[in-house]
Amino acid sequence: MKSIKKITSVLLSCMLAGMALTACGGTAPTTAPAAEPAATAADAGSTESDKVYSIGICQLVEHEALDAATKGFKDALTEKLGDKVKFDEQNAQGESTNCSTICSGFVSNNCDLILANATPALQAAAAATNSVPVIGTSITDYATALSIDNWAGTTGTNITGTSDLAPIDQQEDMLLEMFPSVKQVGIIYCSSEANSKYQATKFEEALTADNIAFKEYSAADSNEIQSVTTTAVSECDVLYVPTDNTMASNAEIIKNVAVPAKIPVIAGEEGICKGCGVATLSISYYDIGHEAGLMAYDILVNGKKPGEMEIKYAPNVVKEYNPDICSELGITAPEGYVAMKTGE
Repeated sequence: MKSIKKITSVLLSCMLAGMALTACGGTAPTTAPAAEPAATAADAGSTESDKVYSIGICQLVEHEALDAATKGFKDALTEKLGDKVKFDEQNAQGESTNCSTICSGFVSNNCDLILANATPALQAAAAATNSVPVIGTSITDYATALSIDNWAGTTGTNITGTSDLAPIDQQEDMLLEMFPSVKQVGIIYCSSEANSKYQATKFEEALTADNIAFKEYSAADSNEIQSVTTTAVSECDVLYVPTDNTMASNAEIIKNVAVPAKIPVIAGEEGICKGCGVATLSISYYDIGHEAGLMAYDILVNGKKPGEMEIKYAPNVVKEYNPDICSELGITAPEGYVAMKTGE
């Protein structure tokens, strides 16, 4: 009898232990792992959709053209990404060394992409990283800026972007159209800006083809602009100022010398023309900035490689004249020129 009770007790203990094991999920592992991959995939999708892209913007200096390009870039990405993009916008105050510091900071802060607005900013970004995507804008010639030989339209590196180069030969045509009796053209630019020298050379080639004399006047920095312009107006009857950030930031200095001397200025871009010029072959800096933003989106979201993306140019150019300065100098713009808005 005791043996029977003992056996019964052992069996009962085993049954209770089995029930306890089942209640704690002892048999659940055969089905639980199957649900885990689905949860992980869902989590991954949620993380991707919540991605906020961090964009560093290095702008060389504050002036109308560069400001418009930055705005176009930000607008394009905001239109595409909404609140899934944030910008760290910094201005180098015209100093190349500041560009280097800013771009190095973007790399250290793990920005997803850098916008380099103007050539010194692009060169600083190129020196700071060869892996973070870099979009340039307001760059006249990428081959010159990045010292690339055998240029074929793409950089082959982590860099792409948009150019602000208006057709140089058409700018020279415009100068001759407005001033057909010109004897000597003075070309003023900042010697520290490689792309300004590039434009000056191209403009000189066009003048040479038309047998027009010219002379270069270069300023190392803003401190030399007044004296250089004073010399130029005493030796030339028309001045040409290419797209140049230093000149754009100091256009009023040029105006204060050239206008009293009755010497007209043909400008490489609208911002300079508003400050000191009579006419320009204009592009939209907002448009090239906006296009740069769309290119950035393709890199960030669609996985395009910067080095394989061709540099893009402004699709349209417009002949514009400055009605205020033309009036001061007694100049009538030829037919087909559009009056730019001034005094803004």
